[in-house]
Amino acid sequence: MLLYDSPVSGNCYKVRLLLAHLGIPYERRTMDVVDRSNRPEVLGGLNPALRVPTLVLDDGRPLAESGAILWYLGEGSRFVPDDSYERAQVLQWMFFEQYDHEPAIAVARFWLAYSGRAEDFADRLPERKAAGQRALAAMDDHLNGRNYLVGDRLTLADLALYAYTHVAHEGGFDLAPYPAVGDWLERVASEPGHVPIDA
Repeated sequence: MLLYDSPVSGNCYKVRLLLAHLGIPYERRTMDVVDRSNRPEVLGGLNPALRVPTLVLDDGRPLAESGAILWYLGEGSRFVPDDSYERAQVLQWMFFEQYDHEPAIAVARFWLAYSGRAEDFADRLPERKAAGQRALAAMDDHLNGRNYLVGDRLTLADLALYAYTHVAHEGGFDLAPYPAVGDWLERVASEPGHVPIDA
């Protein structure tokens, strides 16, 4: 199994984190998140969006988009509940991550920490910060009194949202106002099989 990957990308980290939990061996090929000039030649036949992560299965079939990759790898594992309503809740939180959370927190993080031109985004940053704070508040409210996002154990929903939440400070987000999120981050990181983003 081959993963086209960026070490700093939360979307790629989600996949690496699940692979670590599942104990699945794989090969990594690093792609630059800033200079994307070689993506058409490297990913052109594999991923129409030319994004990472892109996973190539042992039989050569490619799979793109972090959520789809998580679902493919996680299906039949302890990270996808047996109950149909809980499975739908996992998807609900994964869609929330891609629609509300990632476009705010990951984008602000990229602008500030990795783009090399943070000043170009100064006018747009307040709107991304406000959107990220709304996403964090929604998570905090839901996690108040709960250990995990869905049910009583770690699921794909937790892995998906952990990836960018735990590095939100790199995007200028203060997590102190979200104590339930802070407790949840510690809980996810303490799970057996957990690996950090720089592993």
